[in-house]
Amino acid sequence: MGKDSSSLRVIRFLTVFFAVLCGAYLLVGGLWLSTIGGSWYYIISGIAMLVTAFLLWRRHSAALIVYALLLLGTLAWAVWEVGFDFWALAPRTDVWVIFGIWLILPFVYRGISQHGSKKTGVSLMGVSLVISAVVLAWAVFNDPQEINGTLPTADQAAPAAADSTIPPGDWPAYGRDQAGTRYSPLNQINEKNVKDLQVAWTFRTGDLKTPNDPGEITNEVTPIKVRDTLYLCTAHQILFALDAVSGKEKWKFDPGLKPNPTFQHVTCRGVSYHETPAAANTGAATPALCSRRIILPVNDGRLFALDAETGKRCPDFADNGVLDLQHKQPVTTPGAYEPTSPPIITDKVIVIAGAVTDNYSTHEPSGVIRGFDVNTGALLWVFDPGAKDPNAIPADGQSFVPNSPNSWAPAVYDAKLDMVYLPMGVTTPDIWGGNRTPEQERYASSVLALNATTGKLVWSYQTVHHDLWDMDLPSQPTLADITDKNGNTVPVIYAPAKTGNIFVLDRRNGQLVVPAPETPVPQGPAKGDRLSPTQPYSELTFRPQQHLSGKDMWGATMFDQLVCRVIFHRLRYEGPFTPPSEQGTLVFPGNLGMFEWGGIAVDTDRQIAIANPMALPFVSKLVPRGPGNPIEPPKDGAGGSGTETGIQPQYGVPFGVELNPFLSPFGLPCKQPAWGYISALDLKTNQVVWKKRIGTVRDSAPVPLPFKMGMPMLGGPVTTAGHVFFIAATADNYLRAFSTNTGEKLWEGRLPAGGQATPMTYEANGKQYVVIAAGGHGSFGTKLGDYIIAYALPDEK
Repeated sequence: MGKDSSSLRVIRFLTVFFAVLCGAYLLVGGLWLSTIGGSWYYIISGIAMLVTAFLLWRRHSAALIVYALLLLGTLAWAVWEVGFDFWALAPRTDVWVIFGIWLILPFVYRGISQHGSKKTGVSLMGVSLVISAVVLAWAVFNDPQEINGTLPTADQAAPAAADSTIPPGDWPAYGRDQAGTRYSPLNQINEKNVKDLQVAWTFRTGDLKTPNDPGEITNEVTPIKVRDTLYLCTAHQILFALDAVSGKEKWKFDPGLKPNPTFQHVTCRGVSYHETPAAANTGAATPALCSRRIILPVNDGRLFALDAETGKRCPDFADNGVLDLQHKQPVTTPGAYEPTSPPIITDKVIVIAGAVTDNYSTHEPSGVIRGFDVNTGALLWVFDPGAKDPNAIPADGQSFVPNSPNSWAPAVYDAKLDMVYLPMGVTTPDIWGGNRTPEQERYASSVLALNATTGKLVWSYQTVHHDLWDMDLPSQPTLADITDKNGNTVPVIYAPAKTGNIFVLDRRNGQLVVPAPETPVPQGPAKGDRLSPTQPYSELTFRPQQHLSGKDMWGATMFDQLVCRVIFHRLRYEGPFTPPSEQGTLVFPGNLGMFEWGGIAVDTDRQIAIANPMALPFVSKLVPRGPGNPIEPPKDGAGGSGTETGIQPQYGVPFGVELNPFLSPFGLPCKQPAWGYISALDLKTNQVVWKKRIGTVRDSAPVPLPFKMGMPMLGGPVTTAGHVFFIAATADNYLRAFSTNTGEKLWEGRLPAGGQATPMTYEANGKQYVVIAAGGHGSFGTKLGDYIIAYALPDEK
């Protein structure tokens, strides 16, 4: 008896101690939360838990009754707050359910129940646990965030695909065509057989992170395929040509990039291809040198033209095949200006833009857009978005305008209209704009339409006015011809934005096709700044339809959820476009955006689109100048911060800024999941037909469990005529295939590293392949690698 009594006393002590800790934490935290406008639940639950602890200490079975009522009350409160959403219910109930099971274990309640009726307490506890289990089980299979529908079948009267001149088996541009559709007419892999996909070949580039790289080293490439060859670039812009059937290396070219930790990015999303009409028509076994060429942008501000057959430099292009993009830049620090996306190539012109370092200072490179002769590299035109005359080429000894708004994401091109469409960013620094000129504001965060031959402005449409949230246009737009309500064919451009809006404009003149009314937004800027009273809200959108509230806060348990609620109520938040503040502002949609550079995939035959929006809030906190926060950059001329999050100096303006995802003390998002979705749009009606969570916590949680919560992602989808679309992108290491019609997952392949890239598909020797770059993403936290992996159906026996 002595031994048993000693064990029971220890169990009793630990049980009571846990109950006291929980009760005290919830009571104190609940009192704090209630004083700043939060829920009273935590006070009530804290008191109930302390009463339970007292009764447990007194060894009274009423403790089980009180606790059972607490569990049932918590369940009712949780359902009232969030409905039957399992991942929202779980942190509100997980600890309570586990502790309730503990209390009715025979070796536990024997030591704590000496007074009152054990049977009543155990029975009520059992009922409460069963009810909790039923509610949670129901929630697992009935996700209120998902939309279940089926896309309409193809309309035979629909307009033809955007570019039928591309051989069906090729993928010659970043988005397959220069319209950015990410749609392939191949259907060998389809809904019925995609489950049989297997690895066809794997190629290792050997290009891995070095000690001199910044945290933002990323493998975001989408290979292109022309004839029998794949062309792709690595994070350090090493260019490889691979045999399309075997994946064997044909040649490689190393531009000799020398990054350092101050680079904000080290990445290459892709390369561009051009061939002269003579090369296309002769079909010679050995074409003339550089009659077919690859255009390679490099992060230190160079642009190479290389022979597609051999990888040799094109001697008649610029300076022996290399063009200096730093020419006439006001700042030439390596890494301050980075062309990270493949340029647009027309019959005559290379149209190239690039990224500048976000939030470093008011004296950074220009975001100038330039047109170069595709054969010689000679400068044909400029469009400097921050200049009074954007087309004026600076005279000798002069430079482009510092800090002009830049265009870092891939652009698109309409050959019939000879118009190039560029998604624009904002002038930097991003988060305070009191000193911006009218010229710097004019084209910021806009869709910019230029004549590709002359560089002259055709039209522009601004998606965010006086952008203080880094809500630029981060995605390659998509061109498509869509049938309107009256049966007319309208040439449109779809421009996905970080705000979650998809702006739809007539690409001939920039007129809205889908309304985007100007809507009042929160006011009250930081000292010295200003705000637009309204912002355009497209009616085709994935933006949150309701403002976040305390009930949207999340955590692994009630404890960190309580902390997230406190943090939320202490931040400034009045919905989208809440101004940056010294208090700290909750930015939702966050700086990462609901859409990123992956864009959407559009099947122009069926007039449908596949999208992968995200929902992850950020916090921006302005830091006034003062000791340790000088307004001028260091005299040693060091570069940027090497990252897009954390402390950003914003030299030259009255505030630095601290930018971070909105996370709990445990490093988990404070907003409840889902944080990432896949979805389908009917472009005739502009309606969301289905929406599903995508991604698991397998590669981001301490325990590798495949819980499908809906994960953040970087990368986009591609869709095919086989009614299948492919996407990697998520924070877990998978390439997945889904039914285009319903969103049902049909197949997934485990990747050896992060797949933060957009896949592509092509045909070679009668076989369809799907290729993904699995190299990971440094600041996104996925596993880094150097893999290019091709999947195909097994050969028939």
